[in-house]
Amino acid sequence: MAKYPMLRDRLAAELPAVRLGPALRATDGELALAHSPAYVNAISSGSIDPAAMREIGFPWSPAMAERARRSVGASIAAARTALGFGPDGARLPPEGIAANIAGGTHHASADKGGGFCVFNDFCVTARLMQAEHARHHARQAAPALRVAIIDLDVHQGNGTARICQGDASIFTLSMHGAKNFPFRKEAGDLDIDLPDGCGDADYLAALERALDELTHRFEPGLVLYLAGADPHEGDRLGRLKLTHDGLEARDRRVMDWAWQRRIPLAFAMGGGYGTRIEDTVQVQVNTYRVALQYWQRWQNQVR
Repeated sequence: MAKYPMLRDRLAAELPAVRLGPALRATDGELALAHSPAYVNAISSGSIDPAAMREIGFPWSPAMAERARRSVGASIAAARTALGFGPDGARLPPEGIAANIAGGTHHASADKGGGFCVFNDFCVTARLMQAEHARHHARQAAPALRVAIIDLDVHQGNGTARICQGDASIFTLSMHGAKNFPFRKEAGDLDIDLPDGCGDADYLAALERALDELTHRFEPGLVLYLAGADPHEGDRLGRLKLTHDGLEARDRRVMDWAWQRRIPLAFAMGGGYGTRIEDTVQVQVNTYRVALQYWQRWQNQVR
């Protein structure tokens, strides 16, 4: 947990153009877009089975339940900001790119959590943005909002894949360690398994092929990007060998892919378990530094 205040402090000190704000709590109705009401209630009330909490990986407490809601709320806020949707239903100028300094809870399924993930922030966010897009465009007969989830955490987004299976309006792309957690993968729309020790060149080549395939198979109106820091060579759990430069190139390629198509993008930070926590935070600061450059492009376009 130490990485979150460290990241916030560094952003405030080094990238003052990044506007920071509080994370609002996701409502029961919003969480129910991706989770069963029984599971939402069990987490909220503390009545969840102890074995299910052990699968999540930390003990239940009121603060834990509240944090899980606000982690989802922060991703919702980021997507709204990128798209130009106000929380009160108003239309605002789209920022084009925005972020959650936590989030990326991609191991949570509809009726259970896992791998330190309670609620699946990107699945809730994708479906809520689809509903809000439909409401904003009700009089224009606009096509439904299609969402691409690009998950570049080192662990497969098994919960995201499971929730979105059979949903043609959400495309799930996951690039992850083949031998890493979860050891039983779920089938997403595009899964790229990477060998242990994969370095910058091979990783970026695989990403290029994945984005090419996404381009041919799907046209999103929103990208949700999980920019995990755990592919870094100094990560205790990652088993890959990406350098800081390689991860920055990864972020730049994903954001450039979205920018070239003028697709709003919201991102979350996902995993990062560096032997030196400073390395994890540096990866994340670099992601924000790249994102700020693309935000400035969006602002110049608006002007």
